[in-house]
Amino acid sequence: MDFKELFTLGGKTALVTGAARGLGREISLGLAQSGASLVLADVVYPQETAELVEQSGMRCLAVQTDISDESQVKDLTKMAVAEYQREDILVNNAGVSQLSYTATEELPVDEWDRIVEINLKGTFLCCKHIGKTMIGRSGGSIVNIASTAGITGVSRAPAYCVSKSGIILLTKSLALEWARYNIRVNSIAPHYLETDLTTGLRDSEKIHAAIVNQIPLRRFGKASEVVGAVLYLSSNASSYTTGTVIPVDGGYLSQ
Repeated sequence: MDFKELFTLGGKTALVTGAARGLGREISLGLAQSGASLVLADVVYPQETAELVEQSGMRCLAVQTDISDESQVKDLTKMAVAEYQREDILVNNAGVSQLSYTATEELPVDEWDRIVEINLKGTFLCCKHIGKTMIGRSGGSIVNIASTAGITGVSRAPAYCVSKSGIILLTKSLALEWARYNIRVNSIAPHYLETDLTTGLRDSEKIHAAIVNQIPLRRFGKASEVVGAVLYLSSNASSYTTGTVIPVDGGYLSQ
């Protein structure tokens, strides 16, 4: 085996949700720089990410999509297949956090619904419809972005924790069901990252210090530091890996 080729994605296509900014943008650029053509999906049109992917020399299709709406996910799938005739890689990155860490007994039901609809239902819908195309081709890799909050829990964030733990068990269920089609399904569990979703936490000196003191590496992670795990799970380097969860957490879960 030529081990130099393990991580290359030349000739493959990848669909990334939540691609307009933050972690989704970094993942998209990492996949493009490894040779993959991209489909970029986000609830806002991912114009800047598309421009950066094209500047790297790779083909790109950008689509404005609400992944919690099944009809829109169906349309996204049709456009992706029409553009490339195949989808080899799906990265379910789109997600939201709670608007505020209010006491659970005060959490509005519509806030619970919003988080679960996007994080968990959206991931399911993309797996369902992109998965069908992979079944038809007898192969593919699905990478679901979960969270350490789906493993250990976070106080006053029940909807977010439930949605992320649901993603982990969805990952394991699909890995068992779709292994016969040579479709690998894995997830990544980041801890706190320096993204738009954590701006408020990092702006508070007290909260930031409390979080960092619980992380052995004593800092928030960078979005770019998740990309390596995505490339591993997307490529032939992980050809015998399915149904797993890879923490990218600065050592948080080792305690």
